[in-house]
This record gives sequence, C-alpha cells and structure tokens, in this order.
Amino acid sequence: MKNAKRAKLEAAGWAVGSVKEFLELSDAEAALIDMKLALSRSLRDRRTKQGLSQVQLAERIQSSQSRVAKMEAGDPSVSMDLLVSSLLLLGANSTDLAKAISGEGRSRKGRAA
Repeated sequence: MKNAKRAKLEAAGWAVGSVKEFLELSDAEAALIDMKLALSRSLRDRRTKQGLSQVQLAERIQSSQSRVAKMEAGDPSVSMDLLVSSLLLLGANSTDLAKAISGEGRSRKGRAA
C-alpha cells in the first residue's frame, strides 16, 4: 500500500496492518499458510501445464473434482499431505517442492506474513 493511501486511511480512523497482525498469527502459523498456498499454486500450475482438467486429476488421485478445486484454492480443509502426494503423482520431486515452498520464480506480493 502506498504511504499516501495508508496515511489517508489512518487519518480517517482506520487501523492498517497485515493479515498476520489482523489474525494474530504466530510466525510459524503464517509460514505454514504461506507454504500451503505455495503448494496449492504449484499444483494448479503443474496440472494446467500438463493439460489436465480438475476432473482428470481427481481421477488420478481417486478423489473428486470439487476436492481438487479446494486443493487449488488453498482451502483449510485440505491437508498438506494431500497437496504433496498429488504433486508427486504429477511428477514433482523434492527439488520442485522446495522451489514451490521457497517461492522461487514467483512474486512474493500478497503473502500472508
């Protein structure tokens, strides 16, 4: 947020802060959310690069299309285990997972922390 906009909001009585501050997340909680969202983005990117639909991926992981949609949206009901196992099924390796989690090759804008 630009400083001018921040000052204007604060002058109007608004509190300005981060998602982490608003939700009172610990550093560990914020990092976990960042990792989960990174894996979700990686899953969507890998699926689309392989030309698979959500239905096709769901069949491969023996799940439903709606579950794949939740995985790609970073839904809190989706476990990291399911995200990682699905990425591995799509051909990702430990290096790919590390790159996804570290945000390598992606903008850091919009992070939870």
